[in-house]
Amino acid sequence: MTGDASGSGPTAPGRAGPATPGSFQRLIEDIYYERDFARGTQGTLLWFVEEVGELVRAIRRGERDNLEEEFGDVFAWLATLASIHGLDLEAVGRQKYADGCPRCHGTPCVCAH
Repeated sequence: MTGDASGSGPTAPGRAGPATPGSFQRLIEDIYYERDFARGTQGTLLWFVEEVGELVRAIRRGERDNLEEEFGDVFAWLATLASIHGLDLEAVGRQKYADGCPRCHGTPCVCAH
């Protein structure tokens, strides 16, 4: 489903190679793909939305200690949804933002909004 990650950077815990969104997506696939695929898009989407809600609550309440856990959960469920749809999350992100802002192509963005 996902392609090989390349480049340098920190190593993902328990995995060889650089810690990239693509390597994280493969890690989540290794752990949960069969279960999540069987659950289907609708069930997995509900879990994702629930985790986004928990992240929003942690941000609004200023629960700094809980932010890492909630960001991790949201990232994992987003990776799962991408995998279920046969998408490489890192590749689609890079494709959309490789030239900077998709509207003005600036880095940083210079759009008037």
